[in-house]
Amino acid sequence: MKKIELLSPAKDLNCGIEAINHGADAVYIGAHAFGARAAATNSLDDIAHLAAYSHIYNAKTYVTLNTILTDAELEEAEKLILDLYNIGVDALIIQDMGLLELNLPPIPLHASTQTDNRTIEKVQFLQQAGFNRVVLARELNLESIRAISEATTVELEAFVHGALCVSYSGQCYMSEYSCNRSANRGNCAQYCRLPYNLKDTSGNIIAEQKYLLSLKDMDRSDYLEEMISVGITSLKIEGRLKSVDYVKNVTAFYRKKLDAILENRHDINAASSGKTFFSFQPNVEKTFHRGKTGYFIDGSNKGIAQINTPKSTGETIGSISRIGSNYICVSTDKRLNNGDGICYTDRHGNFSGTRINIVDGEKIYPQEMGELENGIVISRNFDQEFDNTLQKTTAERKINVTMNFDETDCGFKLTITDSDNVQATIVETMAKELAGKPEQVEQNIRRQLEKIGNTIFTSSGIYISMDKMWFIRSSVLSEMKRKAVGMLLTERERLRLTRKREEEHHSNKNHVVANSRFIPKHLGYEWNVMNEKAKEYYKRCGAETIDYAYERVHNEGAVLMRSKHCIRRELGLCGSNEPLILQCGNKEYRVEFSCAECETKIKAHRSTPL
Repeated sequence: MKKIELLSPAKDLNCGIEAINHGADAVYIGAHAFGARAAATNSLDDIAHLAAYSHIYNAKTYVTLNTILTDAELEEAEKLILDLYNIGVDALIIQDMGLLELNLPPIPLHASTQTDNRTIEKVQFLQQAGFNRVVLARELNLESIRAISEATTVELEAFVHGALCVSYSGQCYMSEYSCNRSANRGNCAQYCRLPYNLKDTSGNIIAEQKYLLSLKDMDRSDYLEEMISVGITSLKIEGRLKSVDYVKNVTAFYRKKLDAILENRHDINAASSGKTFFSFQPNVEKTFHRGKTGYFIDGSNKGIAQINTPKSTGETIGSISRIGSNYICVSTDKRLNNGDGICYTDRHGNFSGTRINIVDGEKIYPQEMGELENGIVISRNFDQEFDNTLQKTTAERKINVTMNFDETDCGFKLTITDSDNVQATIVETMAKELAGKPEQVEQNIRRQLEKIGNTIFTSSGIYISMDKMWFIRSSVLSEMKRKAVGMLLTERERLRLTRKREEEHHSNKNHVVANSRFIPKHLGYEWNVMNEKAKEYYKRCGAETIDYAYERVHNEGAVLMRSKHCIRRELGLCGSNEPLILQCGNKEYRVEFSCAECETKIKAHRSTPL
C-alpha cells in the first residue's frame, strides 16, 4: 500500500524526539552548517541520536542542507554529507545543484522547496536529475498538484501547516538587497514581517504602518485527504525555529487527523510503526499562529494576509460585554486562567495584547487596560493551563505485539510478532513438571509476559497452548520475554537496514544529468547559481548562458520578490494594475502587478540616507 508520511520539524534533538513520540513518521533537522535556518543548528552527535531514535519506529530523519553554497564551501559540504550518511541520516534536503557534481555517498536526495518547484517541467527536471522527492511550492492548488503527480513518478511533499513566506520559496532577495542577509543562505531578516506605508506613484498614502507582506499561517488540516488523493505522499509541518511545545501540539493534531483518514482507507497506511497515545487534546490555535489560511490549495486567493500584526493572534474567545475601572467582562464559553495572554485589535486597527493578572468570576483583571471598548473581540494567544500541560509528558508511542507461548517436546517456545509482521522466537529447553496449582499457571504466564511497559512494545494479545499445566518459574518466563524482545528489536533493525540498502541502490545520484528540454537555454539569477560546480552541472544539462545568483552579483533592476499575494486584492483595491510604492524606513520598493499571471513583483525603488 502507498505510505503517507507526516513530516515534523526539529529545531534540536529534544524537538525531534518529541516529534517522533507525538506521531511523526519523519523529522527534518539542520546540521551545524548550510541549512536554511542558520539559527537552528545541531551537532553530528545529536543528529545521530535522533536518527537512531527515529529508526526504532521505522521513522526517518532528514537533514536540511538547503542553502546555496560558495565555491569555498563545497569541500566542507561534501565532507558533511559523508558524515551524515555514516551516522544513518535517511535523506538530504538540498537546493544547490553544485552538490550533484561532488563525490556523494548513495544517500537519497530531496529537492527543497527553495528550488522553486511550481511547474510540471521543473519537477520533471528534478526527477530526471535523480531526486527521490520534490518539495512542492506552497502556492500550488490541488489541480496543479494533480497535474504534476500525473506527469511524474517522483515522491511529492507539500506543506500543510506553519508560517508562510510571502515570496515563492527561493525567489526572495529582499533581505539580501536591504541588509546583505540572504534568505537563500539561511539568514533571512524577514522583511515580510515589518510594517510598511503604502503609497501610489504620486505619493498619496493608501495605508500607514501596516504589515502588508505578512501572511497568516498555513492550516490545511481540512484538506489532508484531498492532498493525498492528488498525489502527495509527505505532509510537512513548518517550524524549525519553533519551540518543543509547538512541535508536540501541532504534530499530535495532524497525527490524529491523519489517523482518522487512514482508518477509513484501505489503499494507504502510515509510513512508520506504532500508535501514539496522547494525554492532552491537541489544538493548533493554542500555539503560535497568525490566523488561518489554506493558502491557494482550493483556488481561493482572499484573506491570506494578517496586516495588523505579525504576532500570534491566538484563538477567539469572545467579545467585551462590560468594562470597569480596572477589569473587563468577556462573553465567552472558555475558561480563562490567571497568567493567560489575551489580545485584540482596537478600533484604530492597532493590535495590542496583555496578560491576565486575576480571573474573579466573570471579571478579568488585565495587567494593562489599553484602549479597550465594549464589543471588541478578544482572543487568547497564551493559555497558561495548556502550556502547563505541555511541560509534562504528553504522549506515548507503542508498537503492538502478540505473544504465543507454546509447549514443545523438550520445553517451551515464546514467539513475539509485531504489527509490522516482524517475528522473534525463543526456545527454552527444560525438564517439565506438573504444576501444584494448575489453575494459576495461565494467569502467571500472562502476568509475566505482559510486563513490557518499559519497552517500545505493548501487548495486544497473549495466546497460550499447552497440553498440560506445567510449572514454569517466573524468572524463566521473564528471561524468555527479555531475550525475545531483544531479538525482535534486532530483527526490526536488520530489516530496516535491508530496506535502506535497497533505497540506496536506487539513489546513486552522482553525475545524473537531466534532459535539456526541461530547462531554458539561458538561466537568469533566479536559478540561484552561486558556485562553479552548479554552473557546470546546468551546462551539462543543456543551459548555454548562466547568470550568477543575486547573492553573488547584485543585478540592477532585479525583481527582489515574486509572490501570488496581491496587496491590491487584500485591501479591496482591485480595478487597476498601476504600480504602488512600499516604504519601510529609508527604503522604498516598487510593487508591480500582473493580473493575467496573478503575480506580484517587488523591485528596489529608492533608498535615501538615514
